[in-house]
Amino acid sequence: MKIKQNKQTGFTLIEVMIVVAIIGILAAIAIPSYQEYVQRGYTVDATNALSSMRARLEQHFQDNRTYATSGTFTTPCATSTVGKFSVACSVAPTATVYTITATGAGPMAGFSYSVDQNNTMSSTAWGATNACW
Repeated sequence: MKIKQNKQTGFTLIEVMIVVAIIGILAAIAIPSYQEYVQRGYTVDATNALSSMRARLEQHFQDNRTYATSGTFTTPCATSTVGKFSVACSVAPTATVYTITATGAGPMAGFSYSVDQNNTMSSTAWGATNACW
């Protein structure tokens, strides 16, 4: 008489634990990289908005010979929100000087980009202050 043997199919506990450990390691590497990738995408909004506002201020200067409000013409330095950034003149423009700053909010909190009338750029991003974007 033959005894029928039951064969077990499926995964052992150790195999499942190894797969879970591998997924955990991959997630620990991938998630921060993805978050940085998304943040780099948001920075484009800030630099584009600063460049656009700078062009409007330079056009205002060409038309009025001042960056400040001139007669019935108001300076194009109004506060606006672009993506995750608030863009505004950090100080009211004078006849010859302005500084525009884009300040991050939400996932971009702590990020700041600025440009002035001499096209001097500065940024605070990822915990460092740089003299460029």
